[in-house]
Amino acid sequence: MLRLSNNNLTGEIPINMGRLTQLGILDLSSNKLEGYIPIELSNLKNLFQLNLADNLLHGSIPQEIGALSSLQLFDLSSNNLSGLVHGSIGNCLELRSLNLSGNNFTGNIPTALGVLHNLQYMLDLSDNSFTGAIPSQLSGLIMLDTLNLSHNELNGSIPQSFKNMESLISIDVSYNELEGVVPESKLFQGAPLKWFMHNKMLCGVVTGLPHCSSTTVNQGKRKGYKTLVLAVVPVLMSLVLVVFVLMFQHERNKSKAIDTDKVTQKNVFSIWSFDGANVFKQIVEATNDFSEIHCIGTGGYGSVYKARLPTSEIFAVKKMCVIEDESCAKGSLFHREIEALVQIRHRNIVKLFGYCSCSQGKFLIYEYMERGDLAEALGINGRAVELDWRRRIHIVLDVVHALAYMHHDCWSPIVHRDITSKNILLDQEFRACISDFGTAKILNIDGNNITRLAGTKGYLAPELAYTENVTEKCDVYSFGVLVMELFMGSHPGELLSSLSEANKNNTLSLQHLLDSRLELPDAETAGEIYHMLSVAVQCLEPSPSRRPTTRRASDELSASKAFEDHVHYLHAGLTIPT
Repeated sequence: MLRLSNNNLTGEIPINMGRLTQLGILDLSSNKLEGYIPIELSNLKNLFQLNLADNLLHGSIPQEIGALSSLQLFDLSSNNLSGLVHGSIGNCLELRSLNLSGNNFTGNIPTALGVLHNLQYMLDLSDNSFTGAIPSQLSGLIMLDTLNLSHNELNGSIPQSFKNMESLISIDVSYNELEGVVPESKLFQGAPLKWFMHNKMLCGVVTGLPHCSSTTVNQGKRKGYKTLVLAVVPVLMSLVLVVFVLMFQHERNKSKAIDTDKVTQKNVFSIWSFDGANVFKQIVEATNDFSEIHCIGTGGYGSVYKARLPTSEIFAVKKMCVIEDESCAKGSLFHREIEALVQIRHRNIVKLFGYCSCSQGKFLIYEYMERGDLAEALGINGRAVELDWRRRIHIVLDVVHALAYMHHDCWSPIVHRDITSKNILLDQEFRACISDFGTAKILNIDGNNITRLAGTKGYLAPELAYTENVTEKCDVYSFGVLVMELFMGSHPGELLSSLSEANKNNTLSLQHLLDSRLELPDAETAGEIYHMLSVAVQCLEPSPSRRPTTRRASDELSASKAFEDHVHYLHAGLTIPT
């Protein structure tokens, strides 16, 4: 790792950096570096993060960058780069985030970007000079969260195939020359108008856009038929070829002996496009066959191991407890977690990369979160101080956005049922992710959802004492407890029980609720915290019907408010329900 970001470095990037062949992370962002991107950087075959953003670099992207086959994060934003973006970038098949915004790239958007199926966090091409139509191939980015094509010179229409991009959380095509019908999908129907403003003539389902006339629709249909004809022939030919290849491979596999390795996997599913059996073999080697030395956590349902692969990728591997009866609870936890996580994609929900059920046990393979769980961070004084007020505010937003997505944006609502500080993980940048979906339940929206009690004492909604019908409001209550815990620095259980037993005025000032290990916040930050705790106490209402939905809580917490310096929020009272 070499991080030199946020300094005042000038001059050119030394070509000798191309000799650092073991380098995994290179971050030179936010400096005053000039000159070209050295071709020699293509020698860094182990590089998986390259951040050159916010400099004064010029020239084009070297075609040789396509040789960085391990690259996952590539950020060239806010430079003076220009020229065409070559299709060679499509060779970086492991890319999860690509940001080329704020430059002067010209020409068409490369169709090769559509093969980057692992792109998940971001594809940002905004603030450039791209021309031509938006490639329909981008709809192949089925894991993508954020697509930003704004502030370019793109024309034509938004491809109708974009309605199939179910993982998209946001898409911004504003400030272009686009026209025609906006695709009809849940994302576009609920999208804000600002994502589509300042175009030639877009129409359709977005609130604020004009309704499409029959002429516009017919023109769109004719274009669609042409595209369909041009697309169907090669697709059919490809399908025929794939069928022949699969038949040949199937017959070949039948004749092979299966006992070729120590690891014999019965079922490996990979969300990534890697060879599952090979990766699992590497995980076994990286953990010394799941040695205690590599164990980073143990719970009631298994242990979690840190596995660093030869590619420098790091995974968290949960090894479920060995069980005999597949129908017992622990067996169903394994399948329930897979069922929930395979369906959802959100930047604040831990990523499930694969799973395995084999003779050695059951394993779940997740992204590795460097800072561990929130409970541990709050429990250690030194680490708790690192969680300053701003970071705690962002953690609240991360969690509520993920819950709102689970409850309102999935095909069927998903209730986690165990939202606790132990199940909130933090990465190196303090991004929070919800983890541990072993007790999650996918709700039947047409009927009752009766299930056995699950969760952690101190976070359980009070109605679970007299009903087995689980709803999203159970997660809302747990979220309220979590927010209190985050700003208090410890679980609020003793406070809540003492208020209940005292049977008197349960209004407390903000100052008396805040974690004493941190300095008191400034007036503006205190206002934000007060606002967040006000929402949290609504989530703690004993009656589920009086609690807000996570969508309402998310909207309320995300709303930008002006907090005035002269208002003494630290002394303002919060009435806590008991």
